[in-house]
Amino acid sequence: MDPKKDSPSAQPSPVTDALGAVARFFFEMGMLKRTARSGFQFLGSGKESVADHSFRVAVIGYALARLTGYADPYRVVCLCLFHDMAEARTGDMNYVNKQYVTVHEAKAVRDLTSPLPFGDELRAFMEEYREGTSEAARLAHDADQLDLLLELKQQKDLGNAYATDWIRYAVERLQTPVGRRTAHVILETDSAAWWFDGHDEWWAKPQPDPPPDP
Repeated sequence: MDPKKDSPSAQPSPVTDALGAVARFFFEMGMLKRTARSGFQFLGSGKESVADHSFRVAVIGYALARLTGYADPYRVVCLCLFHDMAEARTGDMNYVNKQYVTVHEAKAVRDLTSPLPFGDELRAFMEEYREGTSEAARLAHDADQLDLLLELKQQKDLGNAYATDWIRYAVERLQTPVGRRTAHVILETDSAAWWFDGHDEWWAKPQPDPPPDP
């Protein structure tokens, strides 16, 4: 008999079990950094991971919530942040894929969240987002489409003619007045303006010579 192994202190505690599940969840969410957004293969240019997408969707969702005065902007952020978490298991299915493949997203969400001490809350976020009827969900849905619109506008600016057709559909899917107004401004804004416009001195000023090698 191993006294250390059999002692009460050596047995896993509920807290340890919960943290183990959380640690596995963290590793699983890391898959989103390696899961490509598959629509870009049809667009012909551009690329991003699901994690890249989810980050900016959360930023956009926060901004839309603040612009509209929504009482709980952090709920919108959570809906945005977790809206594609099931893709760690299912992968990203684009509109063509979905014509032929059935994605069991609800099962993926259930299996993913069931071991977690806060799994019920994550499932509630997903259900609210998918139902799409609450104000928070509509803002989150628009944030999702605005992130796509930003990517398409950038690809259009870089010369991809197909992006124009995609832009029309993304705009048609917007649900809120603030989403539609934001889309209009995005389409009127050069994707490089944030760093290029108004900074002539950056380009005209002679750059110092690098220091000599030791």
